[in-house]
Amino acid sequence: MSTTDDARRARARRIVAYLKRAYPHPKSELVHKTNFQFVASVILSAQCTDKAVNRVTATLWKKYKTPADFANADPATFTNELSSIPFFRNKAKHIIAAAKVVQHDFGGRVPKTEKELVTLPGVGYKTAHVVLGELFDVWEGIATDTHVARFAYRFALSSHKDPTKISKDLEALIPKKDWKYVNNGLVLYGRYVCPARAHDCANHPLTKLYPEAANRWRSQQH
Repeated sequence: MSTTDDARRARARRIVAYLKRAYPHPKSELVHKTNFQFVASVILSAQCTDKAVNRVTATLWKKYKTPADFANADPATFTNELSSIPFFRNKAKHIIAAAKVVQHDFGGRVPKTEKELVTLPGVGYKTAHVVLGELFDVWEGIATDTHVARFAYRFALSSHKDPTKISKDLEALIPKKDWKYVNNGLVLYGRYVCPARAHDCANHPLTKLYPEAANRWRSQQH
């Protein structure tokens, strides 16, 4: 197996070409009507499925719509309302605190740059770039979640485990014009074609591009 940058770059381009064909209009499956609802949903989705988040927010987002709604939420009530979500206590604190920052520092509008977004509690590199892409069609980075991390490993595109370092490796391999297809494309591929549990995926489209991937599984990734 070649591990040269040229081989990785060529492999990455073939993978992205498939993702562009399969998922030409990358969109998150998190349901939202307002920009801050989406920010809150992305925070909730960490180590949790979009389906589980959408179940909770289907009724909750009728009550909380604007940053002011979230900022003024009663912490105990809001925390209890999120109790079916993993790490709900921390996520509730982060969402309320982020809403207050949006209210006080950004005039009630979700900011449009990574530098500003990462000032919000609970928002790091990954969340910032998911938000920028989904809400503003700004693709200044590749967001690495668990799906992207496991495929970056399986297709030998990065040897890192840290999500931001994986993002930087992918950004170095893939032309910027194609960054928009990577996160949502791999999320959808991982969700509906090639799930995380070990299985025979030799006939899956991306494995056919890199057959070694059929035998590359990371037990610690879920």
